Amino acid sequence: MRPPVFWAEPEALRSDLVVLEGAEGHHAANVRRLAAGERADVTDGAGTVAECVVADARPGRLELAVTSRTTLPRPRPAVTVAQAVPKAGRGELAVELLTEVGVDTVLPWQAERCVARWRGERASRAVGRWRETAREAAKQSRRCWFPEVAEPVTTTRLAERVAAADLAILLDPDAAAPLAGMRQPADGEILIIVGPEGGVSPAEAAALGRAGAVPARLGRTVLRTSSAGAVAAAVLSGCGGRWR
Repeated sequence: MRPPVFWAEPEALRSDLVVLEGAEGHHAANVRRLAAGERADVTDGAGTVAECVVADARPGRLELAVTSRTTLPRPRPAVTVAQAVPKAGRGELAVELLTEVGVDTVLPWQAERCVARWRGERASRAVGRWRETAREAAKQSRRCWFPEVAEPVTTTRLAERVAAADLAILLDPDAAAPLAGMRQPADGEILIIVGPEGGVSPAEAAALGRAGAVPARLGRTVLRTSSAGAVAAAVLSGCGGRWR
């Protein structure tokens, strides 16, 4: 069994003894019940992983002796998913799945036909939940680069991101071109756009198309908005170079 992964600030990983306290320490010592001599890994979420052995364990606190460090480059090309805000509960599921398949950035998109509406304090709380979900999913899937969950974007702002991307794909079940057959850039950014439960409106599709988004279909069936982005990212990673 592979050792569990915990998170620490970058400066903590420079020491030969990493101390986990707070939420991470509680999880390691009280929930996982790690004991002296057991293995654990610690990452800063920015590419560095320290392989460690537990030196001391007590309630809410774990001391880990570093045996080696590895720093890995970011996977290329970068994959960003603009995720239309789903109904309550499905947003966290979408972020969890996107994190597990290796997406680098998640853009919450307040699309025209979204049922959920994020405004003010509600938006701040929702983004906070998405970020916490991404961090926990990244640890579970043993990622050393944690994904960024950005601030929510409007369609106007999303169109600007489309124009800046090296390849922007608008998932559309009626598109003529299959996603698996699309030519991908070797570097830069791939942007995948996932619409809401009610679909992307004609006005939004036109605006994103003018900015450079290319429509593509996943297959013959229609996926939920909470799973479509993860499936699309997996298809591109498998067909491209990120999973080789």
